[in-house]
Amino acid sequence: MATTSETSFRSAIEAYIRQHALPVDKYSHQPRLYALALSLAQSANLSFDDEILHAAVWLHDLGVFEGHRPDSPELLAKWDNVAYACQVLPALLQSWHFPSEKIPAVIDCIRQHAAPCRPDSPEAILLHDADLLEQLGAVGIMRTLCKVGRDTRYDTHGKAVDVLVFALNLPDFLLLSEAKVLAEKRVATLQQFIHSLADETFGVSY
Repeated sequence: MATTSETSFRSAIEAYIRQHALPVDKYSHQPRLYALALSLAQSANLSFDDEILHAAVWLHDLGVFEGHRPDSPELLAKWDNVAYACQVLPALLQSWHFPSEKIPAVIDCIRQHAAPCRPDSPEAILLHDADLLEQLGAVGIMRTLCKVGRDTRYDTHGKAVDVLVFALNLPDFLLLSEAKVLAEKRVATLQQFIHSLADETFGVSY
């Protein structure tokens, strides 16, 4: 059972992200990702520190939110959102009375969550694999296409679809066998979407 202190800093983290996850559609990624990470941990029978996992999952994308990232397309093209999060989060976590001895572990999880990384702590592995799975399947399609026209990387549907095609390679980076099993269905969904799109567009660019 969570203590009053734990409930307090968890609530503070979630309230902060609910306020700062902009554009607003970026918010749903966090609670969904946390649920997926917990499911992976259960399937893999993996012991982990839930305080570290919760904080890392909810806070890992802070640097991609409006108000935290640069507005200028030129600066945004060079922006390191992970480095930003790792820089500002220790002070935020301290302000929420998160256990200070666990802050370095939270930062390590965030630093290692990108696809090519090979984290070794259970919390970092769970964040890494869950975040890759979120880029596949119906969720991956939804998250990518909603950015068209408001993200400098996706000014056309075609560029967004290029990202989805690239995402088909992401299962190669998964670490947990349980995550690889989940990826199979998500990859099939993504492949079907890409094939259907090709059939329906008659070679016309989108």
